[in-house]
Amino acid sequence: AGMNGTAIENFVCVIFNVSFMNCTWHVGRSASEDTQYFLYWKTSKKEDFTGCQNYIKDNCGRHTGCRFQNVTIEKKKAYFLVNGSRSGQSIQSYMKTINLIPHYIIVEKLTPPSNVTVNCTEASHGCEIQWQPPRTSHVKRDGCFKYEIVIENK
Repeated sequence: AGMNGTAIENFVCVIFNVSFMNCTWHVGRSASEDTQYFLYWKTSKKEDFTGCQNYIKDNCGRHTGCRFQNVTIEKKKAYFLVNGSRSGQSIQSYMKTINLIPHYIIVEKLTPPSNVTVNCTEASHGCEIQWQPPRTSHVKRDGCFKYEIVIENK
């Protein structure tokens, strides 16, 4: 239902700082300035959709994204629905099921490693560097990370 080209495009979600998620999209090609979108999501077919409480808006005041807090990704799938209206007319809905495991389509921006310590000794002519891996919403094994260290002589 709804006029062709009114559904959102380029839907992307990014998780950051472990429990925050931003989902963004582009307004449909045929969407007028009075088109308004609403995002809903859930992590199980059995549960009810939860609506966005904190929208990101464009210059026309249209919703073009959502900021979520206290997000936990423990299930294998996430279900997204974006619908809306314009001047009382319905627009095309956008539905997306994202398989979180094994193909992580939702991007996660990791925090830097924490508790970094450096211990250099003259006797060994070297340094030992240790750190805690970044916290993450879904990776449970430390061996999943690769690190790059840049050492500068000052």
